[in-house]
Amino acid sequence: MDATKLRNIGISAHIDSGKTTLSERILFYAGRIHRVQEVRGEGDGATMDHMELEKERGITITSAATQVEWENHQINLIDTPGHVDFTVEVERSLRVLDGAVLVLCAVGGVQSQSLTVDRQMKRYHVPRLAFINKMDRTGADPKRVVEQVREKMQCDAVLMQLPIGAEEDFEGVVDLTSMKSLYFDGTNGEKIRTDAIPEHMLEEAQSARQQMLEAISMYSDELMELLLSEEEIPEDLIHQVTKSAVHDLDFTPVYLGTAFRNKGVQPLLDAVVRYLPAPMDREKAAMGHDNPEDKVPLTVDTDAPFVGMAFKLVDDPYGQLTFMRIYQGKIEKGQQYFNQRTGRKQRFSRILRMHSDKREEIDQADAGDIVAIMGIDAASGDTYAQQAGYCTLESIFVPEPVIKMAVQPLSREAGDRLGKALQRFRKEDPTFQVATDEETGETVIAGMGELHLEIYIERMKREYNCEVSVGAPKVSYRETATRRADFDYKHKKQTGGSGQYAHIKGYLEPLVDDQEESYVFEEKIVGGRIPKEYIPAVDKGFRAAMVKGPVAEYPVVNVLTVLEDGSYHEVDSSDMAFQVCSRNCFKETFLKAKPVLLEPVMKLEAEVPPDFQGPVTGELTSRRGIIASTDMAGDTAVIIAEVPLAETFGYSTDLRSMTQGQGTFSMEFSHYRQVPANIQEKILADRKAEKEKQMVGSK
Repeated sequence: MDATKLRNIGISAHIDSGKTTLSERILFYAGRIHRVQEVRGEGDGATMDHMELEKERGITITSAATQVEWENHQINLIDTPGHVDFTVEVERSLRVLDGAVLVLCAVGGVQSQSLTVDRQMKRYHVPRLAFINKMDRTGADPKRVVEQVREKMQCDAVLMQLPIGAEEDFEGVVDLTSMKSLYFDGTNGEKIRTDAIPEHMLEEAQSARQQMLEAISMYSDELMELLLSEEEIPEDLIHQVTKSAVHDLDFTPVYLGTAFRNKGVQPLLDAVVRYLPAPMDREKAAMGHDNPEDKVPLTVDTDAPFVGMAFKLVDDPYGQLTFMRIYQGKIEKGQQYFNQRTGRKQRFSRILRMHSDKREEIDQADAGDIVAIMGIDAASGDTYAQQAGYCTLESIFVPEPVIKMAVQPLSREAGDRLGKALQRFRKEDPTFQVATDEETGETVIAGMGELHLEIYIERMKREYNCEVSVGAPKVSYRETATRRADFDYKHKKQTGGSGQYAHIKGYLEPLVDDQEESYVFEEKIVGGRIPKEYIPAVDKGFRAAMVKGPVAEYPVVNVLTVLEDGSYHEVDSSDMAFQVCSRNCFKETFLKAKPVLLEPVMKLEAEVPPDFQGPVTGELTSRRGIIASTDMAGDTAVIIAEVPLAETFGYSTDLRSMTQGQGTFSMEFSHYRQVPANIQEKILADRKAEKEKQMVGSK
């Protein structure tokens, strides 16, 4: 394979901009498929959306890879999801790609997820082209979209084409480089007809070409001189300068079309081959294995030692598929290579060329290529190399999960299947996390949004036949005392043989807030009223009673217990007697100390457009939140608030709907705070009902 004729590209965009439809047309025009399928509608559904759930919902959930041939070039193409919930799919795809196509809707323009994708492309320094899709829709306005790209993404975006006709009458495009009209004839727009520019558009086309040349001339002195002296500018020079500016991440050429109506896709493919970089056009370096400061340059040379990155894992019926980008050297079927993280040697039993969910076996793959490997046990982001301790590639950025749910299998058999499903999903998706709540014993899953977790719950049912009940995780409250309570408690038990006797006196009171410990035990016994060997047993009994408080069986915190006096029996006193005595004493005394519930409070940071600042702060206050600060960071309002955890469930959905999908938030645990009396009553009533239900169930 000639690496100069290889392109690794991704298609990224906001939800419903037409990424998958565009991918489908690319496959069709490149001869990879022979019949066009639609994302929604009759037929088998789009080739790249191969999961049943994707076909049903009409959305892309997982990124899919394929390879097509165009103009004697090989293009590895990855179609990525648009929902922010599946953002890690875009993240890891862009990490290994050399170029990208940013798809924008001709009506919607730059939307919230377009900005997220833009940030991801900039994070990994990925050169891109823009494609304004849905030019046939009512309200399509490419010039406004280009203005938005320039303003909101701060990039030099320039139209390389003009539309012929608008909305329903969109017929084709004027190519401003060759100054020719392009029309797309045939049943599926497969025949490209080149014609002269329509007379009524000639003046507009000349003006637009002048603007395009002025924009490109900023990247070339030679082109600038020709422009100033009003000489004819050769087409080759335009292509050369555009390519160089795109590679330097300075320039974004913009193309027009409607993938659904089969117009404008082939010129976009020509631009991909012409302007986006081949693997050797991008400088790449790995970090030294022992010292991350050392840089190991990587070259697209098949004779150099192999270096590759496992960027995506998929468990399928035949075993684990590991998608790998080869940065240097080559891999051969049956050979062994080292996982740089574990230091273990692993055999690449099969190398597969992927076409969505179909596969074709190959014997070797060279530098620059993207393939799937079978037979290795890898984690997402692992580096593989010819020798152990060679180098490490910069890992994939994984955002923190923002939402949690509790899941419970409905039967014992489903419990085993749930374990398998969770293990697999956690391995495949770094943003999907699983934990067990120590206090409630629930399995809690965490992810990027409600849709994210909803999809995984649906996949558990379909792929593992595992029915689960889903609930918001129970908030782990705490109990504490608010005033001092004295105790004088005697434990006597006589049932033949040796009895039990213990007697303790003292008091219990709330700890001051600046105490670091949540429980302190002090003893002030004088004159051996209680022998020294029994005092640790008193402490142990108090601690045992605090695990489940007497109010609602939540852990007790911030309590000081002081033992001042007591008595014992020569024969009947023992460690166990004093433990039982202090445990029962605590339960009785704590209820006299006017106990209250404490709830976990989260520090929540929301980033929203300034227009939505008022409604968002108002809504946080209605969730019992206390606004700590509101600041401006660039053109974004940053709101920091303290909100009780119980009030944050469903917040991600509400914030998105309140801010037209543009608001984001993150939160972390801050401290415990007293629950208001009316809410405490409700919690206790719910807790009581739950206990009664459990008792009925156990009978």
